[in-house]
Amino acid sequence: MVDHSEITTDVTPASKEHLRRNLTNRHIQLISIGGAIGTGLFMGSGKTISLAGPSIIIVYMIIGFMLFFVMRAMGELLLSNLEYKSFSDFAADLIGPWAGFFTGWTYWFCWVVTGIADVVAITAYAQFWFPELSQWIASMLCVLLLLVLNLVTVKVFGETEFWFAMIKIVAIISLIVIGPVMIVMQFQSPSGTVASLSHLWNNGGLFPKGISGFFAGFQIAVFAFVGIELVGTTAAETKDPEKVLPRAINAIPLRIIMFYVFALMVIMSVTPWNSVVADKSPFVELFVLVGLPAAASIINFVVLTSAASSANSGVFSTSRILFGLAQEGDAPKSFANLSKRAVPANGLIFSCLCLLCGSVLIFLIPNVMMVFTLVTTVSAILFMFVWSIILCSYLVYRKQHPALHQKSIYKMPAGRLMCWICMAFFAFVLVLLALREDTRQALIATPLWFMVLGLSYMLLRNKKAA
Repeated sequence: MVDHSEITTDVTPASKEHLRRNLTNRHIQLISIGGAIGTGLFMGSGKTISLAGPSIIIVYMIIGFMLFFVMRAMGELLLSNLEYKSFSDFAADLIGPWAGFFTGWTYWFCWVVTGIADVVAITAYAQFWFPELSQWIASMLCVLLLLVLNLVTVKVFGETEFWFAMIKIVAIISLIVIGPVMIVMQFQSPSGTVASLSHLWNNGGLFPKGISGFFAGFQIAVFAFVGIELVGTTAAETKDPEKVLPRAINAIPLRIIMFYVFALMVIMSVTPWNSVVADKSPFVELFVLVGLPAAASIINFVVLTSAASSANSGVFSTSRILFGLAQEGDAPKSFANLSKRAVPANGLIFSCLCLLCGSVLIFLIPNVMMVFTLVTTVSAILFMFVWSIILCSYLVYRKQHPALHQKSIYKMPAGRLMCWICMAFFAFVLVLLALREDTRQALIATPLWFMVLGLSYMLLRNKKAA
């Protein structure tokens, strides 16, 4: 019988090491919000607005709708067996060992790539205050700080993420409150622009760039949602998961409406979409345009902490994924060792070393937005693979364990149908990525990762067989 107070896992026959359930409800709720408000919203929304205009609001709503069902599928699977520590566990159990291997390592790589994008974003935000500061040195300092924060205890990670997410929430709510006041007062910026809701439809209509512009907005918009599944990697360290996980997942639609739809409507009402600069954060630029440089510094701090929050989550999740893979024999055994504080320190250090690749990228390609677009496209493709594996696992679960589904306290609505609709949507997004030159290169390069994984899995299987 499983002891639900903590998940215990063997590392060697002589010793038992376990992840501790130190994350409380408030940690999980804020980690969930932090995951739903990614760097793509703050850093990438400038580009998505310039590509799609006001129709970008519809793009975010469509993606959010699809991902809510992915999260519901994940929630039902995790709660069907509390021995599942993350989605790589149920993928291995339901689909096969290869699925656990591919999902675990791909999710690890997803967060390393996303972490690089976050580090790129952090260095860009740091330029706002320190234009003379070397970007690659700033990125190295950032990675070092993240390593130190995560080496202490999981509770320190939870607290750090709680306050990072709180800063994001307060900032966006402030924007949503101040924006309508500026619209009602018909606030005029130094450039002569008057704040008005009519900006949403007067400058070329809702689809000013046509249907092609609307489709072009999906790439970075998908990246804005990466991390939404982060609550799935906290399952083994969550107190009372039966109550906490459903609560966190059910709140996702409301958060998407508030943090994406309302925030973008306010931005495009105060500053017309065609005035938004593609390679800068519109959250910062909004306050610069209305002549509030002090507020711009505050918002720059907010978007910097947002990127730090995402990178912090990435470092946390990669170390837990490596811990799980090592226990299954799919990663070096040293990654299954925990420190005295019950933290997988070896996995943390390895992931942070990989994050330093971001410093090299910034050094080789000085154009921050070019690096950001390349890295976010790779990340979005890999995350869609992980989300699809979650849906495939759910379909197998429904077929193999109908009794478990019947007694589930958290059933996914329209389960099988929505799984197929979501996977068709992900395939559609891949087609869109192939149509644009700046995203096509990343799409062509991504299969190399799966080739490396396939070769590694074959070698590992032959080694185990021998």
